Amino acid sequence: MSILRAGQTAVRRDVDRHGRVWSEHALRVLDDTGTGLVTACAPGAHTRRPLPYARARATGDISGRTDAMEALATGRWELTPGRWQDTELRMWKPPGAWFSVNAFYTAAGLRNWYVNFERPGIRTAGGFDTFDLIVDLLVAPDLTDWTWKDEYAHVRGLGVITDAEHRAVDAAREQALAMVEERSGPFADAAAWSAWRWEPDWPTPRLS
Repeated sequence: MSILRAGQTAVRRDVDRHGRVWSEHALRVLDDTGTGLVTACAPGAHTRRPLPYARARATGDISGRTDAMEALATGRWELTPGRWQDTELRMWKPPGAWFSVNAFYTAAGLRNWYVNFERPGIRTAGGFDTFDLIVDLLVAPDLTDWTWKDEYAHVRGLGVITDAEHRAVDAAREQALAMVEERSGPFADAAAWSAWRWEPDWPTPRLS
């Protein structure tokens, strides 16, 4: 596995099991060790997203997310360029894990933690490939409360999630909850994560 350098751009791609690119997101590498790849971005970072999802984001029409999931199931979609909006993001992706841990920041500081359930990362020349499995755990900044954000049943019914992925997500849910409760992984260093902010002089991560 090639080690990514701090400061370089890494591209996260969501790639379905047929090898089709669902989304791309340019990130800045903060650290790359045996325990995880840490990346970040701020508003303006380059993305490419499926057109139905981008329209839903632009209009606030939640039904657009349903359209996007149906496009994913059929394997027919177009990607459109976009920009990351509203928050700063810091993300930890451990090797072999079926999730990443994300922290979202506003001008007021850490807004919330967000455990995103996804396939284990596969390193590429310019970053890593994974695939979002539409289950998320929202965790309060002080780690005292959490809620599930879950459109999983819908995409499972569409056939997007395989039986093997379903079993892996179930196991990963327990693993992620244990990390929160035990204050392990990035939660062991929650104070430092809470204090982190994007440096104003860092360049905007861009897609080539």
